[in-house]
Amino acid sequence: MRIGILSDTHDHIENTRRALEILRREGVERLFHCGDVTSPEVVALFEGWDVLFVRGNLDRLEALEPAVVALGRQPFLGDELTTTLAGRRIALLHGDDTARLQQRIASGEFDYVFHGHTHRRRDERVGRTRVINPGALGGVRHESRSFCILDLQTDELRFIEVGE
Repeated sequence: MRIGILSDTHDHIENTRRALEILRREGVERLFHCGDVTSPEVVALFEGWDVLFVRGNLDRLEALEPAVVALGRQPFLGDELTTTLAGRRIALLHGDDTARLQQRIASGEFDYVFHGHTHRRRDERVGRTRVINPGALGGVRHESRSFCILDLQTDELRFIEVGE
């Protein structure tokens, strides 16, 4: 099963559209968004996708929750979600609470911890846990805009650069 991991879209509609087009062409089945969507217009781009969202530190608009609910998804957006997919235990959080992020990574409970917030790509193994930050599709630029695709069966990860 191939999944897409996105974060920090920060109202950047065009980069989000491009990323979703690539994900669709690649046959990705499920998406994880690590927070800082920041606008209902970006949420609406995820119509028709199987996507889980968590709240980022800039996801403050009251209109975000109804936008996510309108997609038929969970009520927007806890600070953290945990799930099991293809036999892999996954934690999803934004990462602005560094103590919580470090605790999830160090716990050894998860095969994967996905996070955003830093706008910097990350692929690191800490004990049994693989820590992944897909980079950012919008907001302050530290690196080129990116997201990633993870194959849960083979553990292959690809970062894909998009847009400006």
